[in-house]
Amino acid sequence: MTIKKSQSRREFLYRSSLAGGSLLLAGSPNLFAQSKSGNRIKSKGYAAVDTSGKLVPWEFERRPVGDDDVLIDIKYASICHSDIHQMKGHWGAQQYPQVPGHEIVGVVAAVGKNVTRFKVGDRAGVGCMVDSCLECESCKSNEEQYCPDTLFTYGYPDKRSPTGITQGGYSTNIVVRDHFVVHIPDNISFQQAAPLLCAGITTYSPILRADLKKGEKVGVAGIGGLGHMAIKLAVSKGADVYAFTTSPDKVEDILAFGAKEAIVVDDTKKLAPYRGKLDYMISTIPFEHDVSAYSAMVKPYGYFTYVGMPEKFEITVNNLGLAASRVNFNASLIGGMEETQEVVNYCADNNVLPKIQMIRAEQVNEAWKNVEAKKARYRYVIDSATI
Repeated sequence: MTIKKSQSRREFLYRSSLAGGSLLLAGSPNLFAQSKSGNRIKSKGYAAVDTSGKLVPWEFERRPVGDDDVLIDIKYASICHSDIHQMKGHWGAQQYPQVPGHEIVGVVAAVGKNVTRFKVGDRAGVGCMVDSCLECESCKSNEEQYCPDTLFTYGYPDKRSPTGITQGGYSTNIVVRDHFVVHIPDNISFQQAAPLLCAGITTYSPILRADLKKGEKVGVAGIGGLGHMAIKLAVSKGADVYAFTTSPDKVEDILAFGAKEAIVVDDTKKLAPYRGKLDYMISTIPFEHDVSAYSAMVKPYGYFTYVGMPEKFEITVNNLGLAASRVNFNASLIGGMEETQEVVNYCADNNVLPKIQMIRAEQVNEAWKNVEAKKARYRYVIDSATI
């Protein structure tokens, strides 16, 4: 089935998600991509071909490098739970084949003639977006994720793409509008930088806006790829972190990440002692759950931010519970490109690094099963050289 282009970004988001060949240019940093502008880029990747959630090797072509584009030879790409949800059609009908992946790092292989921010050989990263109008209020406010014309990294209708849709980072290369590429500093490895492009920015943006003060009590619910980064980021801001998990075997890790307490929630009654005690809470839980029971742990007039994306997007909230606790309930979607560069720099400079597990490309299906079974510790990173 094919996704038709929706009139608004929110319509599309509901229906789908947030959602190697290369040019022979790497030898000369002064050689612009327009010398090959008429040529499509050959690529290899791992793609979903149906809703089974099984990925298979696939060779395809990307659009030529335009005047404002950057071609990146991908070195590593990490796995986000969103990849699984979208490929399985949980968020709406998808067009296949489709290559997932929006935590991407690599080396610039070519640039368009108008590109000045990057040169061949630069370390570069790509997150959840690859293009937008760059002219609307959202774009000019550095919140490109809210632009109605934003192209998300995979599965979004793109008339320039030979496949008809954007294709993601479980592949050997990618062509991206230069505005949506971030610099990967030298003081962080590619492998540990990759998860920052989604897990990092998705938690950093709301935590930054919460303006946490030293000693404030912060709750983190759901300790997976996003949740473990939320703990580390909040701790780095001086907060006392209370982590809530359904996995007893994560307790030791949670405390090692710097949390003050790790609470195993095998029954929501375990939340009662913390009711009204937290200054702020962020939930990364990607499944349907009792949201009101978690938000009630926040003090009256405090903030509860939900960044998890359940299978059908819907969440159930007890309005009486919200009224009784007077919590400001909100959600957050990744972050703009300015914030994305900021989180990469912040994590590199402050040693706030994700805990990763390296895999070969042929292990991706096994890794997906582990993510769904809550066995990932805590972000799988694919070595693109094995594709």
